[in-house]
Amino acid sequence: MQTSLPAVAGPADSSADPSRDRSEPARMAAAIRALAMDAVEQAASGHPGMPMGMADIAVALWSRHLRHNPAHPTWFDRDRFVLSNGHGSMLLYALLHLTGYDLSIDELRHFRKLHSKTPGHPEVGITPGVETTTGPLGQGLANAVGMALSERMLAAEFNRDGFPIVDHFTWVFAGDGCLMEGISHEVCSLAGTWGLSKLVVLYDDNGISIDGEVQSWFRDDTLRRFEAYGWNVIADVDGHDVDAVDAAIEIAKEWGANGRELPGGQRFAPTLIQCRTVIGKGAPTRAGKSKAHGEPLGAEEIAGVRRWMGWNHGPFEIPADVYSAWDATGSGAQRQAAWDDLFAAYAERHPQQAGEFERRMRGVLPATWEFTAQRAIDEAVAKAETIATRKASQNALNHFGPALSELLGGSADLTGSNLTDWKGAGAFRSFGGPDGQSFVAGRHINYGVREFGMAALMNGVALHGGHLPFGGTFLTFSDYSRNAIRMAALMKQRVIHVFTHDSIGLGEDGPTHQSVEHAASLRLIPGLDVWRPADPVETAVAWAMSIERDDGPSALLLSRQAVPFVTRSDAQVEAIRHGGYVVRDAAEPRCALIATGSELGLAMAARDLLAQDGIEVRIVSMPSTSVFDRQDVTYKARVLPDTLPRIAVEAGVTDGWWKYRCDAVVGLDRYGESAPAGTLFKHFGFTPENVADTVRAVLAKHST
Repeated sequence: MQTSLPAVAGPADSSADPSRDRSEPARMAAAIRALAMDAVEQAASGHPGMPMGMADIAVALWSRHLRHNPAHPTWFDRDRFVLSNGHGSMLLYALLHLTGYDLSIDELRHFRKLHSKTPGHPEVGITPGVETTTGPLGQGLANAVGMALSERMLAAEFNRDGFPIVDHFTWVFAGDGCLMEGISHEVCSLAGTWGLSKLVVLYDDNGISIDGEVQSWFRDDTLRRFEAYGWNVIADVDGHDVDAVDAAIEIAKEWGANGRELPGGQRFAPTLIQCRTVIGKGAPTRAGKSKAHGEPLGAEEIAGVRRWMGWNHGPFEIPADVYSAWDATGSGAQRQAAWDDLFAAYAERHPQQAGEFERRMRGVLPATWEFTAQRAIDEAVAKAETIATRKASQNALNHFGPALSELLGGSADLTGSNLTDWKGAGAFRSFGGPDGQSFVAGRHINYGVREFGMAALMNGVALHGGHLPFGGTFLTFSDYSRNAIRMAALMKQRVIHVFTHDSIGLGEDGPTHQSVEHAASLRLIPGLDVWRPADPVETAVAWAMSIERDDGPSALLLSRQAVPFVTRSDAQVEAIRHGGYVVRDAAEPRCALIATGSELGLAMAARDLLAQDGIEVRIVSMPSTSVFDRQDVTYKARVLPDTLPRIAVEAGVTDGWWKYRCDAVVGLDRYGESAPAGTLFKHFGFTPENVADTVRAVLAKHST
């Protein structure tokens, strides 16, 4: 059901003269427009149209509702603000500067310049106050759903009567481009299903994208679409009327905190506020046109905007009264101080919960972690099982899940195949329908068939803090998730992807599901640690390493089929952490045979065949090329000395292995077939005999 504000008309006429409006909100909005067009002009690139069109919306939210503290951008119970339409980054930079964050006017002058704090699109960790890196449209919105989910789950876990220590909103600015991207459907459907009532999206409905008026390629009934997801919708708000936007936000906050009264009862749901705006508001010839979207306005047009606004100040000049109106340092300090007092009282009453909450928000593993990790590894060594590594992964999770309250798992409709749940995890359930709010605090999420949405949503969970998210699907479907995985690496977020059915070993489902190029493709992503373990021991170590890593994401590539257990010394078990290590050596090895994942057993069998001919080889297990490549030169030279010819074995494309100066690679530079796994491995030459023959051919070449 849509709600409209009775006093709200359509968007104001862009030709109207606001110079008569000397009100504080008008001057605050003018400052945003001026800074945005000046910075884009100085950079000779950028997107002035969106900041100019959303300036009044920003005044309403940031000056009247947003809970934040510029002096302490990361205090926990702040509201999260996500600029999903990140091309309009100057809107956010202007807001951060004006409200008092550590972002000087010089940084705005250096917009889009090398090493500035004002890159072309917002980047978390670069600019204080930026909550997530946005630019790839739709993903900021997805991150926001993850943030709202995390707030919902942490509130249920840690809040106590009289102590709402987790109680904040997630606000999103989004445009038509975000809603065109398919990921918006995936995550907004989930947000509606989960009843994430403290998620509010302000939709910049200006009808323009780069190619022009969107009605020729985007004619969705957006409001009904969101109603169908189960969202509340506030329709037809004049995005250039600060008071109208303020009123809509006030309604959304009331619904978010207390639910919306409907004939059937209280409904808790996210809210979409449709804000009708004019892109490039105030530009004499470009307002409402695509020319305002992604290029500097030019001196003449900027002068016209200044006249239209009655803004008699030079580039990057902001008068003291406007700075004073925007300054949020005092109110922010008061808000944080009030929360600090609340948390201090909470800690006195509930010391154990307070300590756990602080640990998780710092991202620090519990004191018992090393013992837990070692116990999981020791169990894998002791059991010596020949099982699929996906099952070995679940065995490890049965240790890690109970020991880490922050671990939050899930799967894109493949839980029984990915084995991403563990004993006692429970299924997460949350509904906010007309019967009221219901919540089941499980730690395994059924994401449905939404691989991309799952991956980007997990990024938001990680960014929010308090949870360590992981999610599973088939390796071949990592293609759906790829850009979100890349974003996790760019943002250095602790997110774990579990990809099972990692090769032609998947079998009868055929080449559409058999991963061939995917391992190599993921290894190309800078900052992503890719693990392809060979047996239960390597799987347990890979999980431990991924959990311990706090500066980026990891991907675990796991087999459908059973793989042979490999015996190791204690030193070899420890060496797994180096990403590559010698698992079998010889007195006088004639070559190094490098193998990863399910092909390690194949290499070991080939070694036995070669030994019958008196040919000794070194077997190097390489569960993670990413981690191995970070080792020092001395270690790598010990494992792979220049004196030994090298042959790599992996059931996938060969390109990535040549960097190790291999003489040959036993791989698969084509798609698979539909047949049982054993038949396929034999058909494509993944047999001990073929590997041994390849070694003999390389040695024969070297002997000549």
